Amino acid sequence: MRTLLEHLRVLRFTLQRLLLTPNATLLNILIIGIALSLPVGGYVLLKSVQTLGSKIAGTPQISVFLATGTGAGDIERIGDRLKQHARIKRIEFVSREVALKKLQHSTGLSDVIGGLSQNPLPDAFVAYPRAGDAAALEALRDELKSWQRIEHVQLDSAWVHKLEALLDFGRVAVIILAALLSFALVAITFNTIRLQILTRREEIEVAKLIGATDAFIRRPFLYFGFTQGLLGGATAWLLISASLFLLNHTLTGLTQLYASDFSLQGLSSGDSFALLAFSAYLGWLGAWFSVSQHLWQIEPR
Repeated sequence: MRTLLEHLRVLRFTLQRLLLTPNATLLNILIIGIALSLPVGGYVLLKSVQTLGSKIAGTPQISVFLATGTGAGDIERIGDRLKQHARIKRIEFVSREVALKKLQHSTGLSDVIGGLSQNPLPDAFVAYPRAGDAAALEALRDELKSWQRIEHVQLDSAWVHKLEALLDFGRVAVIILAALLSFALVAITFNTIRLQILTRREEIEVAKLIGATDAFIRRPFLYFGFTQGLLGGATAWLLISASLFLLNHTLTGLTQLYASDFSLQGLSSGDSFALLAFSAYLGWLGAWFSVSQHLWQIEPR
């Protein structure tokens, strides 16, 4: 209980010090918030692009063409096997007669196709996989190729590769940006705490003279960095939420023209917690580095 009261006392003291210099405090918090909102905003845009790409591209399909002369029994057996496959959501059977009719209507060559002595098209199944990533689709395609009475397996995965390449590039860019800005935020907190230590040098010397431990002296500075980082994360959350609200309001008119319901996704509760926790940790880390480097240099004279 005593330890808890001590931490609460230090926290109250930290908040008071923040309020003593409101202009500098607000400026630091705003800088941290803007810096954090850049990579987090990029992350939000990537999530929205991924969702939009999935809607545009639709569900990936695998066309399974059967060998010529495959009987009804084999067709039924292959269909049952496809239905029971764990990685396939559903299937559609396209008979060679139906495929020929679709070809006649889609190509406009009905006279030429009608003059054929026999139907050259095979029976086929269209499989809709559960997983949409390129590696899983290609593995499923290779597996289906090994089945008996299957002549060819066609996977339309070009859009999957393009989308994943674009998203991978975006993820790497966001990670690099987040790493650089995180380093900058640690440096900002480091310098802020360094100035506080220098300003309170005489107070620290007196505290050491009366027997205060380094842990006791260090605690307010760590709380200061933690609190400043946490408030910066909250500012970033507000900036991102406000930006998404304005952007979605602007997108409404555009999406209505295309009969779409697309909107930019906001931060989930888990993402919000991660943002606040990470920003508070960066503030604490910068304060810890600063105190570790400068506190030992101050000794009572």
